[in-house]
Amino acid sequence: MGPMTLSVVILTFNAEATLGATLASAALVSDDIHVVDSGSTDSTLAIAGQHGAKIVDHPFEDYGRQRNWAIDNLPLKYDWQLHLDADERLSAELSARLNALRGAFPATIDGYYLPRLVHFMGRPIRHGGMYPIWHLRLFRKGKGRCEDRRYDQHFKVEGTTDRIDAPMIDDIRMSLAEWTARHNRWSDAEVGEILNPSPEGVIVGRLAGNPVERKRALRGGYNEAPLFLRAFALFFYRYVLRLGFLDGRPGLIFFVLQTFWFRFLIDAKIYERRLKE
Repeated sequence: MGPMTLSVVILTFNAEATLGATLASAALVSDDIHVVDSGSTDSTLAIAGQHGAKIVDHPFEDYGRQRNWAIDNLPLKYDWQLHLDADERLSAELSARLNALRGAFPATIDGYYLPRLVHFMGRPIRHGGMYPIWHLRLFRKGKGRCEDRRYDQHFKVEGTTDRIDAPMIDDIRMSLAEWTARHNRWSDAEVGEILNPSPEGVIVGRLAGNPVERKRALRGGYNEAPLFLRAFALFFYRYVLRLGFLDGRPGLIFFVLQTFWFRFLIDAKIYERRLKE
């Protein structure tokens, strides 16, 4: 096996519950791990230091700007970079696939899509259309940027992309109180994006395009559907038609909150905004 040839960038904020596992998995594929923290008050920084990560503090504005600041300013050692959240870790299969690419990244490829597998309340959510959801997280230096969007930001790459069909694990361990508080904030961002879309620097939906372009095109169709009714329809589609009920009680909680409550809340805030206007 050749020398390590990729750097890892991890965004953190009060991530003590999951960061250790994230860093341990990152260390299997890289000896150049960077943590960009935005004011953690728990043991996040201590955990990062114990794992030998390079730590830098940078105020958080939004996900896209934080990612792009890291791309532009971190002294990354290698030409390839892998971007993770603090609750994401590499599966054993993904670590093996990445290590197989050491020193042998194809010259014709500039980025890779990775499938994300959500773990919620200790259980993998494999149904309801939740797996695989492809994210472009690994790319060549100078080729990748994060789109300028208020919510649900994705990376984009100038050049040819490929897929690695081994998952990264999104291990959601925060309490439901914290989960709903964050989604309440994110719903404000999504409402702003729907009512006043970002004018440039965003991925345009295209059914015949890459996985993110297809997802964006389908979301555009969803946004054209009637308020409130679409939240019910999405829950029925994911939980019943796409067999989300097979993920047990954690799946029931996840799909009710993620595909009904969150989307209904967005619609309610859109309705509230229109009343005020």
